[in-house]
Amino acid sequence: MSSATTFYDFKPLDKKGEPVPLEEYKGKVVLVVNTASKCGFTPQYEGLEKLYKSLREKHGDDFQILGFPCNQFGSQEPGSNDDIQTFCQVNYGVSFPIMGKTDVNGDKANPLYEWMKVSKPGLLGMKMIKWNFEKFLIGRDGKVKERWASTTKPENLEKAILEELKKPKSEL
Repeated sequence: MSSATTFYDFKPLDKKGEPVPLEEYKGKVVLVVNTASKCGFTPQYEGLEKLYKSLREKHGDDFQILGFPCNQFGSQEPGSNDDIQTFCQVNYGVSFPIMGKTDVNGDKANPLYEWMKVSKPGLLGMKMIKWNFEKFLIGRDGKVKERWASTTKPENLEKAILEELKKPKSEL
């Protein structure tokens, strides 16, 4: 979607294969994470859930996390969308939305990920996702504000997220 200018221009698929208009999140701060159930970084689900609950407690629905399961890195997300949902809830109590399984790199990459990678390239200008649990912070204006590698723990994101949450909605 080359004409996309903001996060809100996309409609990725949910766990049932239905399009989710990201326009629903207009004016909110959103953390987008590509996830996997059988990865060394999988325990980050716990930190993401803590961050989600803590920030939602203080800021209501002004903050959202969206997980995008991906099987492109070492086949570490082999299950169906239903398997993934069950895994996240049973093992980590995940209450934020886990979208449908998607590709983040290559010819079949989700257009949202293509846009985010171009908006905020990685190290040395790399326009690809290196591994599971890379994170993108979307500001209230629908633009990519930050990008973090898989090794960045969820608890280390709070300061940047709070900075975005401080920005008034009127700047939209």
